[in-house]
Amino acid sequence: MNGFMDNQKLLRVLMFPWLGYGHISPFLELAKKLSQRNFTIYLCSTPVNLSSIKKKLSPEFSPSIQFLELHLQTLSNLPPCHHTTNGLPPHIMNTLKEAFDLASPDFTLILKTLKPDLLIYDFLQPWAPKAAAELKIPAVEFISSSSTMTSYMLHVFNKPGIKFPFSSIYYRDYEIARIEKDESSMPMEKLEEDKKRVRDCFYLSSDIVLIKSFKEIEGKYSDYVTNSTGKKVVPVGPLVQEPTLDDGESELITWLNEKEEKSTIFVSFGSEYFLSKEDLLEIACGLENSKVNFIWPIRFQKGKDVELQEALPKGFFNRVGNRGKVFKGWAPQAKILEHSSIGGFVSHCGWSSVMESMKYGVPIIAMPMHIDQPINSRLVEEIGIAVEVVRDSNAKLHREVVAAIINQVVVEKEGEFVRQKARDM
Repeated sequence: MNGFMDNQKLLRVLMFPWLGYGHISPFLELAKKLSQRNFTIYLCSTPVNLSSIKKKLSPEFSPSIQFLELHLQTLSNLPPCHHTTNGLPPHIMNTLKEAFDLASPDFTLILKTLKPDLLIYDFLQPWAPKAAAELKIPAVEFISSSSTMTSYMLHVFNKPGIKFPFSSIYYRDYEIARIEKDESSMPMEKLEEDKKRVRDCFYLSSDIVLIKSFKEIEGKYSDYVTNSTGKKVVPVGPLVQEPTLDDGESELITWLNEKEEKSTIFVSFGSEYFLSKEDLLEIACGLENSKVNFIWPIRFQKGKDVELQEALPKGFFNRVGNRGKVFKGWAPQAKILEHSSIGGFVSHCGWSSVMESMKYGVPIIAMPMHIDQPINSRLVEEIGIAVEVVRDSNAKLHREVVAAIINQVVVEKEGEFVRQKARDM
């Protein structure tokens, strides 16, 4: 087979993710897999996004994975440092989408110049597969969220008002209320346009759709998508990045090395979500009242930075002492999750985080916040590797519930089933 492949010409693939780190990262992991199979990959994004992932690419991939810069127009209140969703203030998300759309002619020029054999694109840019079709270049969508969310969303698009056939997957009342509140702040036509983009991106894909998933956990949801749309779902696996340590992060691992096995939890809500003051307070008090050690990197919106002493309850650091590592910024998530001292993951249930948790056998304390996270949370509970911290009917978190679920999942007898199921994964 190898001899046969050697005689084949190298296939050139242009990959074009949306501007979120949670999208670029799986696209890069898929690029690495493809580069080992006789493909040359060109990954196209904004300079600010590319600079963050270039550091993560080991030299072995440099001949087969190239980076192409897409320069967005500098619209008012959108300087180049904001040409990414990472740390983006939510109120300028629509401006970023607008700048992205305005880059469509530049992207078309890249397609014409490069003439790739295949375009792999994301969920928000229907103009990309349309441009490829005009140039007779096949284009395939790669969805980096779950098959479960994809099947739920397509069901709502195609069969409005009809109940989703899998009863364990749903939005809670307070989650629906939040979605409606968020949607009410957008003009109706903008909302419809966004839904149309997502639908168009799916249906413009050439025969198949790639999804970051595997059939053992989401087979029935992938089958539902295939059977209801005629697009064959091809699961490409979890695409978890290899754990790496940046300079200055080894102190964290040294701290973890001193903790007992499975005695510590990692707390993270992803790169695009910022906790409200109320949630931050309840989570802090829940962590303090739990029986476990914890690592909690806290992130604030660009331009809305607060000192941790002000953001957290008075005297928090003194009371917690060496039980907790709380700091601003990033943490090496995969490196932490694979560590033997980690016994649980307080997670927003973003899909990449769920996949990492499964790979390293860490049970999840689920705190979904928005978008697809509630659906992913229902899925991981259905599989049996998570317990959710459910909010009250007013969507408020309670510190007692936070502490109780952490203790249940990590230390108490009734959590043994979840711990065992996570290990089996």
